[in-house]
This record gives sequence, structure tokens and C-alpha cells, in this order.
Amino acid sequence: MQFPEYRPRRMRRTESLRRLVRETVVRPDDFVFPIFVVPGKGVRKPISSLPGQAQVSVDEAVADAKECESLGIPAVILFGVPDKKDAVGSEAWNDEGLVQKATRAIKQACPELTVMLDACFDEYTTHGHCGVVVDGDVDNDATLENLGRVALSQARAGADVIAPSGMMDGFVGWVRESLDEEGFEQIPIMAYSAKYASCFYGPFREAAGTASDFGHRKAYQMDPANGHEAIREVTLDAGEGADIIMVKPALAYLDVIARVRDEIDLPIAAYNVSGEYAMLKAAAANNWIDHDRAVLETLTSIKRAGADMILTYHAKEAAKLLRRG
Repeated sequence: MQFPEYRPRRMRRTESLRRLVRETVVRPDDFVFPIFVVPGKGVRKPISSLPGQAQVSVDEAVADAKECESLGIPAVILFGVPDKKDAVGSEAWNDEGLVQKATRAIKQACPELTVMLDACFDEYTTHGHCGVVVDGDVDNDATLENLGRVALSQARAGADVIAPSGMMDGFVGWVRESLDEEGFEQIPIMAYSAKYASCFYGPFREAAGTASDFGHRKAYQMDPANGHEAIREVTLDAGEGADIIMVKPALAYLDVIARVRDEIDLPIAAYNVSGEYAMLKAAAANNWIDHDRAVLETLTSIKRAGADMILTYHAKEAAKLLRRG
């Protein structure tokens, strides 16, 4: 039998050869670790649907940030889980709010760590939706008015990156203009540009207390069936001044990440969301998969698709696995 001159298996024969030709390398530098901040002191309340994760008070958030920094993780993203809520989510722009306090404390303890802040209202509203509700629907332009207030409050607190996530039309331009007018032109925006109305957010609803008491988010988040629309969305956000473009979720939308990577010359973030994390944990708990290998394979697939940074609850454990080699 005539064999080809080139045999691909030659370069797979040993681990050192495989390392030499490895195309995608995942590092702790790629990770952003999400933190859920709650009132109190010394609070670390486990999240049942996110094994290994917890809601934490400001002092515990600082401890998590320090651990991330020690593991080589360059950034955290904060979500507030307040005990005060109202119809418009006004606590989100309280200068003494949870994420504002946590930001100041983390930046004091870890000045070189990047602190990103989620700029949305679902954690702060009594109805659990991402803005001002009028006649049973989220009013886009009224929500933008409040979004500007949130961005400025977060900037004053010392946020390094503002991450508006509500998928309102024109949200990036509004935040950019609000920041620039108040002298915060140096603060970048990470836009949740292709955020799908996904079933994979379930555990996040428990973690952030964002379950809606009516309706759904399909009128402002994207239809999971649409790919071309994602390109329209990210193109709009890039034109409005986004500095980072996000695709969310990650695993069920690897094709979208790859398409966005081909179309947009900006850093791409992907959110490895709560349901994706929880599925892996559940399978590992039943001994159906090798947990550690599955974590690294999952994160590698997201980076291979084109993501520059990955928001993931696996960040700390993955950084430890990578350190062990």
C-alpha cells in the first residue's frame, strides 16, 4: 500500500511534540472571574445551582479578588445582589451601592487587577427585567436614561471597564457619550453585543436574584436561531464606540464567536455562562466525564473559536489546573 509522504501522526507522538505544534493555548491571562456581591460582612453563601460558587459580601469579594490576582487572573466582573429593589432599579446608580463599594475595596487591595462592572438593572428591579417597564414591556429609551446614570456611578467608583448587558438599542453610544461628557473617556466599554435569549442562564437567576415575575426577555435579547443578526448587532456596537464585543452564551454559540472574530477587528469576549458550568459540574458529580479535562477542553474550544477573553466561573480552578500543567 502506498502511504503519503506526510503523516500527521508524526507530530502527535509525544507530549513535547504536541506542545510544539499546539495551535491554541489557554492561559489564566484569558479569564475574567464573575463575583456576586451581597450585603453584610463575612458572608459566603453557596449557590446551590452553581457548585463551588457563592454570593459574597464586600470583604469576601476582596478575598476572591486577591486569590484571582495570585493565580494570574487579570480581571473580575462584579454583579450586585441588593436587598433594596424598586421598579426602575435605582439602587444600581447609588454611589454607595454594593458593586461601587466592592470596586473601591478591590482597587485598594489589588490596584493592578481589572475590575469590570455589569451595567444592567435586572438584579435591582422588583420585576427582574433589564430596565424601565411600561405597559408590560421594557421601554428602550427610558432605560437608556438610567443606564447613563449607572455608568457614571460605576466610573466614579473606579471601575476599569463598564459592561452594559441589557441589549437596549443604542446602549453603547449612550454609555459612551455619558462617560465622555463627564471626563471618563479613558474607560472602555465591554458591550454584551450578541446576547441571546438563552435557557442556559438558569443558575445565574438564582445567583443574581434576577428571575422575572412576568413575561420573558425575547423582545430585547437575540433569538437563538439567528446568526446574521449577530453580525448586525456587533457592527452597530462597534460603530457606537464599543471597545470589547461580547458573545453570550459561549458553548452553544461557538459558530457566532467565530463569525464575529472574522468580521470585527476588536477584542472578543465570550461568557461561559452558568448553565454551561452547571451541566459540566453535574456530569462530573455523576462520574460521567473527567471534570478537569472537560474544564480545559471547554475553555480551549471557546478560545479556539476566536475569543480573546473568557468570562467563566471555572476561572480559579482552571488557573490552578494550568499551573499544575
